[in-house]
Amino acid sequence: MRAIGLKTLKDKLSEYVRLAAGGETVLVTDRDRVVAELVPPRAGRGEWLADATLAEAVRRGYVTPPALADKTPPPNLPVATLDEILAELAADRDAR
Repeated sequence: MRAIGLKTLKDKLSEYVRLAAGGETVLVTDRDRVVAELVPPRAGRGEWLADATLAEAVRRGYVTPPALADKTPPPNLPVATLDEILAELAADRDAR
């Protein structure tokens, strides 16, 4: 575990982020008082930002994961046939 001052951290941020990513905890101090910690990602944490964003959305209740995890995507079913869409478009144009 390392302790680093706030000003030094600002100057060498990428170096200390790499240390934290490598498994080391870095304590951030301001006037000899610990104000923050840079810690390695928790086990099971997604490697990509999108994974973390999705996990946060599930945690907050914005998104509900599927009850059964099916590996196949749902089929792409057409909403309407081309003839139906063209007929509706023609009816909209005639109404003007």
